[in-house]
Amino acid sequence: MNELLEIELDKTEAEKLLSKNVDASSERWHRYREVSLIALLGGIPHPVGPKLRRLLYASIFAHLGKDSYIQAGCEFFGGNHIEIGDAVKIHRDVRINMSSNSFLQVGNNVWLDRGVDINVAGEDCVIEIGNGSFLGPYVCMAGPGHIKIGKGCMIASQSGLYANNHRADGLSREGIEIGDNCWLGTGVKVLDGVKIGRGCVIGAGTVVTKNIPPMSVAVGVPAKVIKETKAEGRC
Repeated sequence: MNELLEIELDKTEAEKLLSKNVDASSERWHRYREVSLIALLGGIPHPVGPKLRRLLYASIFAHLGKDSYIQAGCEFFGGNHIEIGDAVKIHRDVRINMSSNSFLQVGNNVWLDRGVDINVAGEDCVIEIGNGSFLGPYVCMAGPGHIKIGKGCMIASQSGLYANNHRADGLSREGIEIGDNCWLGTGVKVLDGVKIGRGCVIGAGTVVTKNIPPMSVAVGVPAKVIKETKAEGRC
C-alpha cells in the first residue's frame, strides 16, 4: 500500500457531521442573513461588539456555545456548517470558509488567534479542532481532505495543514490527523496523508511529509524523528 495512507477518521462521526447540512433551497436565505449580520456587526469594536456578536451570530452558526468571544474583522462563509463550543476565543481577522457539503467542529476552550484561515477548499470535508487547542496567528488549514486536531494541541504562528496534494494521478485528499497534546512550532507545514501521534513535538520550520509516531520529537525538511518526548503534554 502507498506509504501515505488515508487518514482513518471516524467515518460514522464524519458522516454524522455532514448529515447536519441544510438543503440547497435554504442556503441562499441563510447566506443573505449571514452577510447582513457580519456587515452590520463585524466591525464593531470592544466592548460592545463581542457582546452583540455573541448574541446575534447564534443565528448564523449551526451552534454557538456560551461565553464565546469573537473580535472585530472576522469573516465567516457557511456558518450553518460550523459548530463552535463553549468559551471559544476568535480573534481579529479570522476567516472561515465552509462549503454546503462540509462541516467544521470547534471544541470547547479553543483559541483561534489573529488571522487564522480555515478553508475546506472543496466538498465533503470535515475539520475538527479538539477541546483546549490553540491555533496561533495566521495558521492556515485547507481541505478538501478531512483534518482532525486533537485535544490540548498548540500550533504556532504561520503553520499550515494542507489536506491536498498534486500527484501524478491527480489531486489527493487523504486527510491529516494530529493526536492529542501535540506542539507544532512556528512555520511547520503538514502535508496531505500525514498522521502525527499524540504527545509529539514538531520543531519550527519542519515540513512533515510522513507519519510521526506518538511521543516523538521531529525536525527538518523533510521531518525526521530525532528522539522521544519524556512526557506527554505541552512543552
